[in-house]
Amino acid sequence: MAPKWRELADRLAEQIRNGEYAPGAQLPQIRDLVEAGEGSKATVHQAYKALEAEGLVTSSRGHGTVVRPRTPLKRLGIHRYDKVKWRDGDEVAFIADRVASGRAYKRSEQTQTVSRTEASSLIAEGLGVPAGSTVYARARLVKEGNQPTHTLTSYYRPEHVEGTRLVDPTPGPAGRGGGYRVLYDAGYEIDHMKEALFARIPTADEVKLLQLPAGEPVVELHRTTYTADGTVVEFAVGVHAASRFAWEYEFKVPDSARDQETEDGGPRTQ
Repeated sequence: MAPKWRELADRLAEQIRNGEYAPGAQLPQIRDLVEAGEGSKATVHQAYKALEAEGLVTSSRGHGTVVRPRTPLKRLGIHRYDKVKWRDGDEVAFIADRVASGRAYKRSEQTQTVSRTEASSLIAEGLGVPAGSTVYARARLVKEGNQPTHTLTSYYRPEHVEGTRLVDPTPGPAGRGGGYRVLYDAGYEIDHMKEALFARIPTADEVKLLQLPAGEPVVELHRTTYTADGTVVEFAVGVHAASRFAWEYEFKVPDSARDQETEDGGPRTQ
């Protein structure tokens, strides 16, 4: 038989999932559930801690226990980098995600800090430079309203960005079209990318910066951006609150055998 706190947590979780407690709604005060016969103060407290660990609620002093929002932002795949958005318009990647999600945005919801730093082994490998080389780091914190959603730090070789808006510490995207438009204007048109994703436990600093509830993992993104000739013009590391994004990809299914036949000028003979 499950302990009483687990039974209470499961019952409240079901009420949250079926909409009896909507996103943003406050759960009853612990003392109210105690008075209603749901168990001791310790039982109710343990049930609430379980709901928080499972990502269903957040608890804070002065606000009580509140049901977490359940509608994440769409984090688009290749479509967020469509050149028509940033080269011909002013829809940088995080704004493209907001537009696709039907959510409001302000350019000022992206802050940034620009610095020169020594390349760690990870950054050096990503940019293709020796470890310890001087690189530019453009660190951004992106929020939706007052809620942080993710951090993203882009690293650049100085010879690619020196004297451009990418090293201007003014908050917000780097001018019209953002960073990729700056690279384009400098003669580095992006052509293809590689993205790698993995989930992990956040650091204490990330918990504080992203305002993460207990038990919330993060998704770390490594993005390498190339020109057509294979030159790496950006290596970026992002840290995303896992529950605040739904990652969405759409792509053509490859057929490497048919592609090879086309390259060879027709079907291969046996």
